[in-house]
Amino acid sequence: MTGAPERWVRCVGAVVLDDAGRLLLIQRAKEPGRGRWSVPGGRVEAGETDHQAVVREVAEETGLAVEVTRSLGGVQRRAPEGAVLDIHDYSCRVTGGTLRAGDDAGDARWCDAAMLASLPLVRGLIDALSHWRCLPR
Repeated sequence: MTGAPERWVRCVGAVVLDDAGRLLLIQRAKEPGRGRWSVPGGRVEAGETDHQAVVREVAEETGLAVEVTRSLGGVQRRAPEGAVLDIHDYSCRVTGGTLRAGDDAGDARWCDAAMLASLPLVRGLIDALSHWRCLPR
């Protein structure tokens, strides 16, 4: 990011692949990226660790329980209100639950490579997933 941003907001994202190699995506119901598809995630609340925030956000947005397996990396994105979203993404595996859209998600689904290519995605998602070698099959 160039220039000195006014406010940085710590966020997390969950990169979840199932046994078939499909990627878990949610359709964002709110800004930023309303109507576009992304990995589940959101802001880290006061007193939460990144891992706690990932588990909470995935449960709220998809109904699934996950376990964080490793850190993948981070990206920064400008938010509509001028803040910078400092997003830390983590690889996760599903440990339970039933997939359903909830909270800030308009929809939730498992996506293979063909479906991923057909969806309107949030900016930079493909680049990040490619860099981390997490693209679906």
